[in-house]
Amino acid sequence: MYIVNILIADDHPLFAEGLKNLISAEGFNIVGIVEDGKKAYKMAVIKKPDVILMDIKMPSLNGIEATRKIKSELKDTKIIILTSFEEEDSLLKAIKAGASGYLLKSLDGEELIDSLKEIKRGKNPFSPGLEDLVLNEIRDSDVQSQSVEQESRIELTQRQLEIAKLVSRGLKYKEIAEELFLSERTIKYHMKQIKESLSLNSQAQVISYVKKYYG
Repeated sequence: MYIVNILIADDHPLFAEGLKNLISAEGFNIVGIVEDGKKAYKMAVIKKPDVILMDIKMPSLNGIEATRKIKSELKDTKIIILTSFEEEDSLLKAIKAGASGYLLKSLDGEELIDSLKEIKRGKNPFSPGLEDLVLNEIRDSDVQSQSVEQESRIELTQRQLEIAKLVSRGLKYKEIAEELFLSERTIKYHMKQIKESLSLNSQAQVISYVKKYYG
């Protein structure tokens, strides 16, 4: 059986010792117990554990910063955040820092062991409901990005957009004038207005803008 090597980082000695006894009994190997983020980093670099069970609120260096520092050097080490606080903000910060999972200390022993077994199967463990928070945050971020992009797009008049699209297709002013039954001078006037509206300096920039926002 493949033994998972685990480092425990928690500043509550009784909890850490109880955790060690619980998971050792299930065949997992505990490579060390540390009580702050700086020691977690130093021990991780030396022992290179498969998994780190990391508390968030620790002295010297908190669990999120320790996670970020460790993951910058040990890409393959999975860090699972263990916390008493079901806080969305902490969850998201931990995931962004590189954590592979997020478990509440209110889990019973059997649930914790099942979560560690999930890691062995290549899955990322989350306490019930927490994974949904991450997915919702990702969706919200996508919506916000789309919203910002839409807000940055300046709407052109129908005529301006018509001319800009023809320019982006490579047509010359004279050709556009003939297609739209307008004078070449009128086309030039509209192009000047388009550049001013978009705060652009060249026809190439207009073409790039049209392709980006209007396909």
